[in-house]
Amino acid sequence: MIARTWHGRVPLAKSDEYLRLMREVAIPDYRKTPGNRGAYALRRLDGDKAHFLMLTFWGSEKDIEAFAGSDVTKARYYPGDEDYLLELEDRTQHYEVIEG
Repeated sequence: MIARTWHGRVPLAKSDEYLRLMREVAIPDYRKTPGNRGAYALRRLDGDKAHFLMLTFWGSEKDIEAFAGSDVTKARYYPGDEDYLLELEDRTQHYEVIEG
């Protein structure tokens, strides 16, 4: 199994709205992709910003490719993300899941 992480920062004032967008758009989209084994949004408040970490689990790299495209480490964004995020980070990180 592969864990995929993505990080983004939003202004604190937009944090609750962005979390709602994650719950209503991103997480359902991840979970409906064949091969997805779980999707979680994590939030950490830090001064006047909020950090979001998407943690998703996949059966294989081919499963990630079905979601993200042929460059599996390239970040995928949703319509409206640019209204919240302070920058659009280009890459994700992948980790081999050893035990779960």
